[in-house]
Amino acid sequence: MSKKKNEKPFDPASLKTPEELLKFEIATELGLSDKVMENGWRSLTAKESGRIGGLMTKRKRELKREALKEDEMA
Repeated sequence: MSKKKNEKPFDPASLKTPEELLKFEIATELGLSDKVMENGWRSLTAKESGRIGGLMTKRKRELKREALKEDEMA
């Protein structure tokens, strides 16, 4: 029998780091925010989690490129 951890309900207001905010923003865009809020991040499938992670990486890369372009212009 598996043990179920005492999980607190997910609260978007508790997101502190920019990465956590980005993660939740992408989950919302993919239509997964309700699932996350009801059951937590662990309720996502590997495919859903991978999609979020991939989009996070892509966005971070784009933000880094934009920042470098701005530095070159300044």
